[in-house]
Amino acid sequence: MSTHELDLKKVGVRGINSALQALPQNTNEKHWVVKNPMGQHAIAVGLSAPLQVDIRGHVGFYCGGMNKEAEITVHGHAGVGVAENMMSGIIWIKGNASESAGATANGGLLIIDGDASSRCGISMKGIDIVVGGSVGHMSAFMAQRGNLVVCGNAGEALGDSIYEARLYVKGKVANLGADCIEKEMRDEHLQDLARLLEKAKRKDRPQDFRRYGSARKLYNFNVDHADSY
Repeated sequence: MSTHELDLKKVGVRGINSALQALPQNTNEKHWVVKNPMGQHAIAVGLSAPLQVDIRGHVGFYCGGMNKEAEITVHGHAGVGVAENMMSGIIWIKGNASESAGATANGGLLIIDGDASSRCGISMKGIDIVVGGSVGHMSAFMAQRGNLVVCGNAGEALGDSIYEARLYVKGKVANLGADCIEKEMRDEHLQDLARLLEKAKRKDRPQDFRRYGSARKLYNFNVDHADSY
């Protein structure tokens, strides 16, 4: 597969995004390298083709936002809101991520090799997130669907006001947020966790994690009567 290069210093963020967004689903130009990202914001957003994009350096806010199908690798750190509202595909951060990583994302896989700051997975709606390090306070706040895997520790108020997302933490949890409780780790959860760890190329053992989720005390309706609403 041939590799194509885009130099942000020469074409700017708009030039990078315009070139990548214009590629059709059936393009043969699948592998792209972005040089000199220089911490700029909104790099590689709104992609909707099965591309492989390697960003050689650090990125600013909202990298990979609204991603569909593309596999984006950041060879550095990422700013606020990486993979925000992602629909599908993979975004892999080889360094650390700032706050609100994976916010409101509906699908796909976000892998962060390092640490993630506060509110990781806020209002996640179906994304899978694997963090190799620790996450900050209020992570998985109002998380609705999907899985958050933390191979390190979790800060205060984990899973505050959580809905049906599943949280797996290997290390210590400072404390749990409103309506979030520790739950039984059944075989189905161990299998799901093993699958996600394998995708992230992690060697951690699923048996070393604990699972957290909703106590379902804050719901405004009875799930048994959902068809009536």
